[in-house]
Amino acid sequence: MKRVLLTGMSGTGKSTVIGNLAARGYKAIDTDLNGLSWWTGTEWLWREDRIQRLLATNDAGALFLSGCVRNQATFYPQLDHIILLSAPVPLIVERLATRTTNDYGKSPAELAEVLEFQQTVEPLLRAGASFEVDTSAPLDEVITTILAHVGL
Repeated sequence: MKRVLLTGMSGTGKSTVIGNLAARGYKAIDTDLNGLSWWTGTEWLWREDRIQRLLATNDAGALFLSGCVRNQATFYPQLDHIILLSAPVPLIVERLATRTTNDYGKSPAELAEVLEFQQTVEPLLRAGASFEVDTSAPLDEVITTILAHVGL
């Protein structure tokens, strides 16, 4: 089974991409949901035991996970692909302002935090990624690029 992490800053399309992959029949899991992450009081982290159980399964041709938390690097050795989803700042700002599935990034303070993270965290994600996809392309093109990269 191929194990793939889709990571990136808020507003880069992680939830949209993972939802589209699931709709196409792939085992695709948003780690922000289903009790896979927890709030420490200062940041979100993966529940390592639950992520480990997911990675230990072998019940599909591929497992796609999406998320962006500090402890994700713990699992990099178990992943076949780490794909960074990125987008230009104006598009991220527009997506955060108009999305209806998550309120994070709508307040001025949160938007400033996202933009700061793009400068400080995104380079770290890029350094750990095996591939980068600019999600300003049409969704079908983004999905096709990801699937081709992982050999599906």
